[in-house]
Amino acid sequence: QVQVAESGGGSVQPGGSLRLSCAASGATLDYSAIGWFRQAPGTERKGVSCITSNGNTFYEASVKGRFAISRDNAKNTVYLQMNNLKPEDAAVYYCLTNRDDPLFCGVVAAGVNYENDYWGQGTQVTVSS
Repeated sequence: QVQVAESGGGSVQPGGSLRLSCAASGATLDYSAIGWFRQAPGTERKGVSCITSNGNTFYEASVKGRFAISRDNAKNTVYLQMNNLKPEDAAVYYCLTNRDDPLFCGVVAAGVNYENDYWGQGTQVTVSS
């Protein structure tokens, strides 16, 4: 069972940048897709970005051109570089691994939730002036 730990959140002004990390333990990420999700207060968790096991990347429309997802299999870690942050990007960010569902990244890029029993603790991103 893969366990993930998100980190790298913080508080920035609009236009600022953050890099989030998703570090996995318990199993290799080499054969998994990894998705980033976010959840703002009072809203449902929504997909943000996804990277497949072979490095294909997917983005929800509102973050295209501003966010970049990457993976370092040697470190068993996936990153989400977030640039030009906007107040509407403020949320708790979560990552999720998936080895079995070929539709996983498509769901993430559609900006919807993905049903899963296990989620990490997330990392808080605050964007305000």
